[in-house]
This record gives sequence, C-alpha cells and structure tokens, in this order.
Amino acid sequence: MLTDIEIAQQAILEPISLIAEKAGLLENELDFYGKYKAKVNDDAFNRLENTPDGKLVLVTAINPTPAGEGKTTVSTGLAQAMAQIGKKAVLALREPSLGPVFGVKGGAAGGGYSQVLPMEDINLHFTGDMHAITSANNLCCALLDNHIQQGNILNIDPRTIQIRRCLDMNDRALRDIVIGLGGKLNGIPREDGFIITVASEVMAILCLAENLQDLKKRLGDMLVAYSYENKPVFARDIQAAGAMTTLLKDALQPNLVQTIEGTPVIIHGGPFANIAHGCNSVRATKLALKLGDYCITEAGFGSDLGAEKFMDIKCRASSLKPDCIVLVATVRALKYNGGVARAELTTENIEALKKGILNLGAHIQNMQKFGVPVVIAINQFYTDTKAELQVITDFCADRNVPCSLADIFTQGGKGGIDLAEMVCETIETQKSNFSLLYHDNDSIEEKINKIASEIYGAKSVVFTKKAITSLKNIKSLDGDRLPVCIAKTQYSLSDNPALLGRPTNFDITIRDLKISNGAGFVVAYAGDVMTMPGLPKVPAANQVDIDEDRKITGLF
Repeated sequence: MLTDIEIAQQAILEPISLIAEKAGLLENELDFYGKYKAKVNDDAFNRLENTPDGKLVLVTAINPTPAGEGKTTVSTGLAQAMAQIGKKAVLALREPSLGPVFGVKGGAAGGGYSQVLPMEDINLHFTGDMHAITSANNLCCALLDNHIQQGNILNIDPRTIQIRRCLDMNDRALRDIVIGLGGKLNGIPREDGFIITVASEVMAILCLAENLQDLKKRLGDMLVAYSYENKPVFARDIQAAGAMTTLLKDALQPNLVQTIEGTPVIIHGGPFANIAHGCNSVRATKLALKLGDYCITEAGFGSDLGAEKFMDIKCRASSLKPDCIVLVATVRALKYNGGVARAELTTENIEALKKGILNLGAHIQNMQKFGVPVVIAINQFYTDTKAELQVITDFCADRNVPCSLADIFTQGGKGGIDLAEMVCETIETQKSNFSLLYHDNDSIEEKINKIASEIYGAKSVVFTKKAITSLKNIKSLDGDRLPVCIAKTQYSLSDNPALLGRPTNFDITIRDLKISNGAGFVVAYAGDVMTMPGLPKVPAANQVDIDEDRKITGLF
C-alpha cells in the first residue's frame, strides 16, 4: 500500500497556468512561484468584484482523536467529486503549520487520492506566508522593546506587554524566557516568551483582513502594552503598522494550487482552531466563491471549535453565509469516543460505537442551531464493517439528516460522488436560514455562556479572579462589542480532554481573557491550552528525510 507522499510523488501535475484557466483566472492576475504554485493578485479581486457568488459549503467534523478523521481529505475529495458530476468547485483551505507537520499530526494537505499538490511544498515553506507573518510579529516586538530602550516616550510599563515573539515550530523551551540580559546595550531585562506563529494575532488579522488598507488598520489597532498610567498602547503608537504591512504585502495574496485530479485549490492563512479562530482567510473564501459555483472550505478541529468560530467570528466579520455544512465522522473516531483504546480501533465494537455516536449527535444539533442544512460524511476506512456503518446510517436516518459513505481516500473524486450529489441536492431543496449564535451587543460573559451552554453543553461557566480582572480591562477598551474566541481542548466538548463522547453536568472554567483588538475578537482561555506546543516523545520530524536526488520521504 502506497503512502500519501508516494501517491503524491507519482501524480502528474498540470502547470499552474492551466489550473488558473480552469478556475477562470487570467495570466496577469497571477504571480508565479515556479511551475505549480502562484499567488492571486489584486487584479483578480478587482475584476471579479461584481461577479455573483457561488454556494458556500463548510466542512467540519466531530471532536478529533489521535487516529485522525481526515477532514481535509474529505474536503479535497468532495471538491474533486463535484468536478466528477460536472460542477465547478473551488476548494479553499488553510496553510499547514510546521509545528504539527514536524510534531504529532504530520502534514495537512489531505491524503490518499484526495490530496492537494505539491504536498511537499505546501507542508513545508510553501510561498513564505508563515515566515512573513513571523517576521511582522517579531518586528513589532523588536520595535516595542527598542522604544522602551530608546527613552520610552510613551512611558510603557514592561510588565504589561501584551505581545509575544513567535516561531512556526513546536518548541516548549521558548514558552517562558528572559530577554535583555547582558548589560545596558542589550535592552531592558524582562520576562518574555514565544508563541507558535499560527497563534499570533498577526495571523488572525491577515485571515480577517479584506484588503491592504484594512490589514494596515487592523495591525495598527493591535494592543501591545499599557503605560505606567494604565493607558493602552497600540502598534500604531510605536509606528509599527506601516513596516508590518510592508512585510505582509505578498502574504496577503491567496495561493493557487491543485488537487491530485486537477481541481483548483486556494490555500491561504492558518490560525489554529483551539487557540485562534481556525479558518482560512476571508480573501481566499471570497475569491473561491467568485470563481466557482461551489466553494468548499473547512474549519479547524471539531465543530465546537472551528465551525462555531467560522460562524460567529469569520462570518460576522465578512458577511459570509454558508449554504450547507458537511460534518465528517469516522467509525474509529466514534468508537474512540465510546471508550475504545487507539490500538483496538480496527476491531468491530458495536457497543462502543453506539456509546460514542452520541458525540456525532451533539455536533449535528450544534450545527443545526445556526440554521444551516447538515450532511454527514462518513470517511470510510478499510477496517470499517458493514454492521458498524449501518449503525451510523441508521442513527442519521432517525434524525432525518442525509448521510453519505465516502471512500475518497482510495478512490479520489469517484469515491465522493454520492456525497457531492447529496450536498448539491441539499442546497437545492433546503434553504439555509443562517443566523449567528449571539448578538454583538451581548456582554462578553453572555457570549461565553451562550457558547458554553449551547455548543459545549456545559452546566455553567466559572471565571477565575484573573479572568475577572482581565474582563474589566477589556471592557474599558470597548471590548464588549467584539465576538469571543474560546481557546480550549479540541478533544472534548468540554474543557477537559479526558471527557469523551457527550459529557454532561460539567463546568467551563475561564482562566484568563485577552483582547485581540486588531483581529477584532476577545480570546477566552479555558483549560490548559498551550499557545506554544511542545514536541512529542517521538516527533514526526524523526521520520522525515531527503536523498541525494532531493526525494523527500516520511512527510506523511
């Protein structure tokens, strides 16, 4: 059996100019990065401004497990299947982070015969967007420390600095550090630390910005510190926004690539869904809607994280409205939620499946609360038995929710034809009455409580003393008007990763809050979510290698 990277390396790619033509893009609207990658420039956005939008299909999933559910694989397979049935679809995905690529997860460009290519480039440096975001973030940090060093005209209190340096790599040793050691010439000594690039507010800003001017304004609005008089200091106050925007001018342009079957794909931006809002950029999604009859996009992790934030943050900021939600589940993930150990997931276990399938039920109900029709996609594995698959199809039938068995890993687009037809039929026959979960004028506490009770199923929300203090500061900055981004574990509907299935009678504890003023949301930290992950005992990086012919192995 071929590995994902072996399948990808055997594929014959079309020149990116042909993919662009297939998508409806003109050559002058592209900035080429070799034969198989290109950035889409502003000429395309200007030309397509008044073009009608296609239908928006959001792909999300149940709570993820260590076995992986294949949400990106399903998204890719669905886009390919749309082409198989004669529909023009454009796929819009996030960019992978080097942290997961070399950490636990591995690559993030789909799998089997439903992959996005060139997968090696996409999973590694791609077109340099991650590095541009890292540089812009760290430039702001350097300018802030330099301002303090060079006279501190704004009277900034170094103990109140709100922004940390970032790195697109899992490195726990950098979580908490001390900088400025070595004497006066090296700056003011203070505690600092690193976060992973995809957790940076700069990443969130890039993904929510409508254009270059909006990007610059949002960057300038970043809260970076407080003065000794407790006055807020923004990035514009240290004159950082212009240079940061300059570093990000190319990173703002979406990237065009292709699936293994030649379907156009736009990949752009990659905020984490448990730390940030977990969606690709607004620009990428809107571009895909202009180019295709169907835009297939995805949100990170389970629907309780990525999809909720897609709706309440991304859609709120951009006026996007999904026409259909595809909810991905697997037999083995549902058995895991039913208490089966990872090593035993390939063995049939109907009892555990029936217990774990309550997790799927919760996600179905959650997505229906937004007024959008839901379709279930069962990502099939060769170990799935007929009896297990029947349990899921019966479960969905009892709830009057369409369910498709998709074998897109081994068959590519052909294995997703039933799913594609089901999605199209659902959009044609069921009108989406999309609505947000909470109102702009709800207080921060009300917004958090609505998410916790309506989406997580929590009994109540507990705010620590630290969170209450942070809440007062955020309200003084008019933060009540902003949506909320709850940072919690992806493995459970609760804030405790050990509570699998559909937990009940639990509290959500908010330990701290932070305003991402430029991005336009408030981050509420629940549970022990790390903004700088660490590497596992056996990192995925240990398996990656390259030979004298530059052939990469072990990336998947």
